[in-house]
Amino acid sequence: MRHINLRAYFPNPLNFLLLFVVWLLLTQRFTFGNLFLAAILAWLIPLSVNGIRMARAPVKKPRKMVSFLALLLGDIIISNIVVAKQVLGPPEKLQPGFVAIPLDLKAALPITLLASTISLTPGTVSIEITEDRETLYVHALHVKSEKLLVDRIKRRYETPLKEIFGC
Repeated sequence: MRHINLRAYFPNPLNFLLLFVVWLLLTQRFTFGNLFLAAILAWLIPLSVNGIRMARAPVKKPRKMVSFLALLLGDIIISNIVVAKQVLGPPEKLQPGFVAIPLDLKAALPITLLASTISLTPGTVSIEITEDRETLYVHALHVKSEKLLVDRIKRRYETPLKEIFGC
């Protein structure tokens, strides 16, 4: 009997399931046609992008990743409150600014995660990463001290990412 390689037809079953469920939640229609369409899309999308997927990043410390995500979630919640107070307060008290953050990270994925982490935290947005991957430019809604902001980002986000990915 010949063995059929299901991975060739279903490269990532978890992605299939997630896309299937998300489609149904977005459309909120559970007709046969919509279930069929969800299955086709959930099958074709991962199949079509499977060839361009990058290799997984070597996470050296997965437990550290869990604590990093918990830290990030807490920072997002606290930052939402702080930014709400700042926005509802007098606008002349705000000191927006651009800050250059020197990077110790060199690999693309950890740098991307750092930039995304900064953008997920209300009040800060990653603007640009230099081509040499030496500097990340960030815009902050309120900058009391550039040095304090750089130190905080490096200590709270970059250092754990360096540990997680073994950079």
